[in-house]
Amino acid sequence: MAEPKSGSWKNSMSGRERIRHVVELLDEPTPVQEIADRADVSRATADDELNRLQSDDWVTETTVDGTKAYDLDPVRVLFDEVTNLIEAHSRDELESQLTELKEEQEELATEYGVSSLDEFRERLADEDLSAAELRERRNVIATWEAINTELGLVKHALQLYDDVVELSSPRTDSPSTLA
Repeated sequence: MAEPKSGSWKNSMSGRERIRHVVELLDEPTPVQEIADRADVSRATADDELNRLQSDDWVTETTVDGTKAYDLDPVRVLFDEVTNLIEAHSRDELESQLTELKEEQEELATEYGVSSLDEFRERLADEDLSAAELRERRNVIATWEAINTELGLVKHALQLYDDVVELSSPRTDSPSTLA
């Protein structure tokens, strides 16, 4: 993570803005003091803003090595990602992405003679593989997991597409499809 260390960082953003910026970049639960240090604010300021962000469902509180820590709220992250997909792509584009992702998944299954990622993982433990083959298989697992994640996001986007578009549009006299 690379926050600016110069005076411009402090001059261009308030302490609370810097905390929010740091939080947006979190990729794992992070102790309050580390967030405060990254944002160049006091622990008390960080703690106060993190409590507010938690009440707004932006972060969740947890512990790391017995110390209070925060991470991005996974539900909020999911909805943000789905909303971003819907805003960036038409329904047709999302359907095309879904098809492409399923094709990639099927190609992996065919290439390795398995029907699922779980089966592929089971074979990993059963087969006598060299270190190079194990590294390759670990890369395949990472790829397959990424495809599965994208598939889930695209499916959610397609399921929520009409509702998000309707709710994002200027108000009209037409009744909502949400009931």
